[in-house]
Amino acid sequence: MASLPEQLEDELHALITAVAHPQEAAIDVMYALQQHYGYLCDEAIQYAATLLAMTPLELESLATFYDYLYRRPVGRYVIHVCDSVICWMFHQDSIFDYLCRTLGVPPGGTTEDGLFTVLPAACIGNCHNAPTMLINGRFYDRLTPDRIDAVLAELRTATEEPARCK
Repeated sequence: MASLPEQLEDELHALITAVAHPQEAAIDVMYALQQHYGYLCDEAIQYAATLLAMTPLELESLATFYDYLYRRPVGRYVIHVCDSVICWMFHQDSIFDYLCRTLGVPPGGTTEDGLFTVLPAACIGNCHNAPTMLINGRFYDRLTPDRIDAVLAELRTATEEPARCK
């Protein structure tokens, strides 16, 4: 694996030393590596396994359990769209369907330019602001097609991009 930035190495070691057993930091370590690479590639899983004194299979089972850890490449912006009844009640046209149509992707798909991946979420805990979506950890709520279009336009202009696994 290519060497990681010193700041990330320090962050990973701080996460591990802050707990009684390295395995307790597994999710946080994998999430930090995902933030760096854009997803949890095999190299990142192997590196985390070494740091945490776990097997890659143990980490694989954790990574595939959690919705916010990605074992395959995803877009720069991962859009988790709340698919709960509350969000559906607040908008006649499904926000999820609108996003898929607008971006030209199927559910779970990534746009050809690699910018957006659209995933359904059973609930993201923002019901009082329905309909809502979560993009890279940031809430966007009280959505309408116009608001969604404005958010997508804003994100298209951003330039920060994660490192990529080989």
